[in-house]
Amino acid sequence: MKLYSDPKIKEACGVFGIYSLSGEPAAESIYYGLSSLQHRGQESCGMAVCDTKGPKGNMNAHKGMGLVNEVFNEDILNTLQGNLGIGHVRYSTTGAASINNAQPLVLNYIKGTLALAHNGNLVNTRELREELVQTGAIFQTTTDSEVIAYHIAKERVHTHNVEEAILHTAGKIRGAYALVIASPRKLIGVRDPLGLKPLCLGRRDDAYILASESCALSAVGAEFIRDIRPGEIITITSEGITSNCHLCQTQHAHCIFEYIYFARLDSTLDGVNIYDARVKGGAALAAAYPADADLVVGVPDSGIPAAKGYSEASGIPFALAFYKNSYVGRTFIKPTQKERESSVRLKLNVLASVVNGKRIVLVDDSIVRGTTIAGLIRMLKGAGAKSVHVRISSPPFLYPCYFGTDVPSNKQLIASSHTSGEICSMIGADSLGYMKLEDLQLMTGDLSLCKACFDRQYPMDITGHTEEKIQ
Repeated sequence: MKLYSDPKIKEACGVFGIYSLSGEPAAESIYYGLSSLQHRGQESCGMAVCDTKGPKGNMNAHKGMGLVNEVFNEDILNTLQGNLGIGHVRYSTTGAASINNAQPLVLNYIKGTLALAHNGNLVNTRELREELVQTGAIFQTTTDSEVIAYHIAKERVHTHNVEEAILHTAGKIRGAYALVIASPRKLIGVRDPLGLKPLCLGRRDDAYILASESCALSAVGAEFIRDIRPGEIITITSEGITSNCHLCQTQHAHCIFEYIYFARLDSTLDGVNIYDARVKGGAALAAAYPADADLVVGVPDSGIPAAKGYSEASGIPFALAFYKNSYVGRTFIKPTQKERESSVRLKLNVLASVVNGKRIVLVDDSIVRGTTIAGLIRMLKGAGAKSVHVRISSPPFLYPCYFGTDVPSNKQLIASSHTSGEICSMIGADSLGYMKLEDLQLMTGDLSLCKACFDRQYPMDITGHTEEKIQ
C-alpha cells in the first residue's frame, strides 16, 4: 500500500518587535527573540530597525534565507542601528520560498516608511490584491503580507495617522494574522478578531516587546504583561501604550495546533501553559485508548510531553527510546523513499537496550501522510521491540487549513482516504489510537478553539478557496 512523504506540519511564521524608550539598541534583542522563535519558521528571517530620535524614514533592514544564526552575525547587527525594530522568521504557506518573500517588508511611500511582519494567512487575498492591481500597484513578492502592507499605505493617504490606516485595513482583511508594524516613531501590534494567531506583550525596564510567544520574552529578559486581545490594535510610542478594540468580538477561535505542536513547551498562550496542555492530552489518550504495554515513549521532541501524560495516567513507565542528533542541520524533502528513510535515521536513532523485548506505546503529535511514523516503528521493531502501539495526541487530519498552518490538500492527508484500521496496517503498528475530537477541550479548558482541520467547522467563510485544497 502507498505511503506518502511525511514532513512535519509547519507553522507559517514568528514575529517579534521591540521599542526601547531610553534608546537602547534593538538589533541584539531582536536576534535573540527570533532565535527563540526559530521553531516557527526555518526558511528565512529578517529584521528592520530605526532610530526614533533620528531623521524619519531611516529604516535599516537585513534579511536572508536560512536560520537566524546563519543570516545574522555581529558585523551585520552592528550596522542595524536603532532603538525600535521588528523581526520575522518564516516558513512559507503563501508565496514561494525565496529571498523576495522574506520579511519584514519595508515600504517607502508618500507618508514615510513602514515595516511589517506577518504571521498567518488571509482568505480574501485574491480580491484585495486585484483591487490594488487595478489601481496600478506593482507587487515585488507573492505573499499576502505585501497585500496588507499596500492596503495600509493606501489607507494612510486618507487618515490622520498610521493607526487609523491599520484599523481600516484590518476591517477589510479576513483570515488569521498577528502583525508587528514599525513606523519611525511607533511600534504597533495587531491580532485578528478570532485570535487564530498568538501575540503577546512584555516589558524589560523601559523597553516594550511584542512577540508571537512568551518564550521570546524570556529569551530577552522581559516580563510577560499580557496577551494581545483578539481584534486589538496596540500602539507603543514615547508617550506610552494605547489600545484600540473596535474590532474585538466575543467569538474566538484559537488554533488548536498551537497547543498540540507549534508553540514551544515553555510558552503560555492565552492563559494556557503549553507543557501542561500536552501532558493533559496524553492523559486523555490513555483514558480513551489503553494499551497492554511495558513502556511509553515519545517521538522527540513534540511527542514527549504527551507520552509523559500517557504514562502518568496509565501507570506504564515512561522511557526515552530515541537519541536525537541535535547537530544535524535542516533537512529537505528527499526525492526517493530510501533517501527519506536515511534522513530520519540521521536525526533519530533507537536506544536498543531500552526497547529490546518490550511492548511499546509510541506517542506522537500527528500523522500527516504516514512515512515518518512508519519508519520509526520499523526502527523500534528492528531494535527488538515486541510490539508498537501508536497513540496520536491529535484527531485524524481530514481537512486542509486556510489560516497559515501547512496542512496540505486533503488528497495528501492519509486519514482523508483511509480508515484508522487501514492506517494502522500501512504503518506497521500493532494498534492505533487518535485523540478524540471531544477530548481536545481537556487540553485548553474553556478556551474557544479552531479545530477545522479535524471537523471542517471553519470559523469564517472560505468560499472560493475550497476548490484549491479540498478535492
